[in-house]
This record gives sequence, C-alpha cells and structure tokens, in this order.
Amino acid sequence: MVELILNRGAERRLKRGHLWIYSNEVDTKRSPLKGIDPGSQCQVLDSQGKPLGTALVNPSQLICGRLVSRTIDFSAADVGERIQTAYQLRQRYFEHPSYRLIYGDSDWLPGLVVDRFGDYLVVQTSNWGMERYQQAIVDKLVALVQPRGILLRNDHQGRSVEDMPLVKETVYGDVPEMAAFEENGVPLLAPVHQGQKTGWFYDHRENRRLLNRWVNGKRVLDLFSYAGGWGVQALANGASSTVCVDASQQALDWCAVNAEHNKVSEKLTTVQGKALEVLKSMVADKERFDAIVLDPPAFIKRRKDHKAGLAAYHHINELAMRLLKRDGLLVSASCSMHLESDELLDCVRGAAHRLGRRASILASGGQGADHPVHPAIPETNYLKAHFAHVG
Repeated sequence: MVELILNRGAERRLKRGHLWIYSNEVDTKRSPLKGIDPGSQCQVLDSQGKPLGTALVNPSQLICGRLVSRTIDFSAADVGERIQTAYQLRQRYFEHPSYRLIYGDSDWLPGLVVDRFGDYLVVQTSNWGMERYQQAIVDKLVALVQPRGILLRNDHQGRSVEDMPLVKETVYGDVPEMAAFEENGVPLLAPVHQGQKTGWFYDHRENRRLLNRWVNGKRVLDLFSYAGGWGVQALANGASSTVCVDASQQALDWCAVNAEHNKVSEKLTTVQGKALEVLKSMVADKERFDAIVLDPPAFIKRRKDHKAGLAAYHHINELAMRLLKRDGLLVSASCSMHLESDELLDCVRGAAHRLGRRASILASGGQGADHPVHPAIPETNYLKAHFAHVG
C-alpha cells in the first residue's frame, strides 16, 4: 500500500477524530501525491512514521484523502458492515421508512449518500474511492432493505469536481418517476429521477414538524419552495393558504402534484420567479403573510464567498420581514456550511432593527437524526433554522 506521510502537526486533527486530509498537509517530498490513482487506498503516517490509518485518496483534490479505517485494512466487507450499522440506527429512530439512510462521513462512508423513499432507494457516490465499492453497496442494500428498486443518481455537481463521469441509471428493479414517502405524517411524492440531489431534502424534517404546529388558519409564504416540503405540509396541517415561490416551473409543478396528493390544491398558489424579484414585487403590492419560510440554497458555497453571501442573507431576511403581518412568524434557514448559526440569527436581528420591529426567537433547529453530526467533523453540522416571532 502506498504511504502518505503528513507534515509535522498535521495529525492532530485526525487524532481528535476528523477524517479529512488536505493536500497541503502532506509531505510531498517524502510521499508525492503525483502518480497515485484516484480512489486508491493509502496508509497514512504522521511525520514520525507512526501509522494513523487507511485513507481513500484523490491526489488532484484539496481534500486529497479521507480516512476510512484506523488500521490498514478496509474492504467491501467493511462497507457492508457500516451500511448495516447506519440502517439499524435509522430503524431505531424512525417509524416510517422515509429517511436518509447513509450520510457520508457521519456514517464512516465518505462520499456515499443513500436516501430511502419507502420501497425505493436513491444512491449517490461522490469520490473515486467509494465508486470502487458501488456493486458491493448495491448488493448490501438489496440484501438488507429488500427494496423494489434502486436508482443511481450520479449526475450531481460533486462528481464533476472530482472529474468523475455523470451517470443516472436504475441499477436494481424499477423506480417510478415520483416515489411515494411520508414526512411528519404527510404523504408526499419525490421526483427522484429529475429532482434536485436525490429528489428530496430530508434534512429540514424536524424544522418542518415545528412549523406545522403553528400554521393552523394562517396564510403562509414558502420561498425557494422546490416541491413543497414546507408549503404543502403547512396546508396539510391546517394553513388557510400557501403561496409557493420558486425559480423553477418544474419544481412548482411537483409542488402542485404534492398538493393534489394531499387534496389541498385549492389552497395553493404557485409563483414562478427569482425570490428577490418576487419579494420586491410583493412588498410593492403590500402583500402580507402570517408566516414566511425563507429556505434558500447555499449563498456561501466557499469560504471566500462569505462576505457577499452574508450580505445576501441580510438583504433577503429584511425583504421577507417586510411582508410579515404584525405578530407574524419568520422561519429563517440556511444550508451554508460556512455560515454560523449566530450569523444567521444576526440577520434576523438586523432586519428587525432596521424595520423598527420586535423579534423574539421562539426556537432554533438543525438537521434531523438521519443527518447525524460527526462530533469531530464540524462540516457535517451545516443546517440551521431560527423561528422568529415578529411584532
């Protein structure tokens, strides 16, 4: 096995439990990265030559290695064992078979995501190391879950970054265009073939559950609505009406399908357009809502985007707050890993201050139990949401 020798001190983070190795942490004079095949296993050593474990390596990436074992042994059997452990965890904490079954590093399977929609699974791999175990992954999932179909959604941007081919195919059984599942007791349909990522975003499950308690009889605005995860659930829980806004007409069509699925179509209005433009138009028209959900895509995808992204969060929170009725509820959320929860909270505070309104934080939430946080990898804890009562 090729050896990967780290610079002095680079092992400290790994010894605390982190799994990532950055290319600038490698002593390339003693262990050149050049020439290592992407996806290869390498034995990781500290600067004194003491073994730290085995990593899957892609020499051309900033994160050039990901530890998969603290020994020098990692095989398809280990992949299968970890899949089973992850499955047992979800079985323990979820009554309905609708959840993220594998969450990458947090399940010690870096680069692997599996979402379950009842009888169907959607699988994504995002590095060459995990790609090499693709058949073993599928075989284990078939034996363990006994699904009716498995869809491989390897057509996402993360693979382009790793110079991996984009592929979308059904690798077991048959998978319908819209897969039925349930979230917070609400029956839904996920566009697993054509939708974003795996077709659904399970991470906000608990935050949606909280909102569902407070929307009965309320008029709700769901910005960046996608397929209606927030808005349709609000209707199913008694909201008087919901306006869903998204830049994608296809996403709004899926939203309408989910509304029909729950027999609440007459209470749903969809608006196609960019959120900022729609917000400005609604402010000009003096629209008002009892509750507003602000769940945008990541405005800060890289650390260097922080300043501009933070300004965008400030701006959009203020626009949304202008549309809230007195004693309205603002749900301000972010999936930007590089945005701290307190920074998002400051966006809410700043918007209230500039508008001369009083904001009280009723609750703050993060990702659900199917997106467990690895305590040594802060990057696995990316989601945040603040619920603000605005007087």
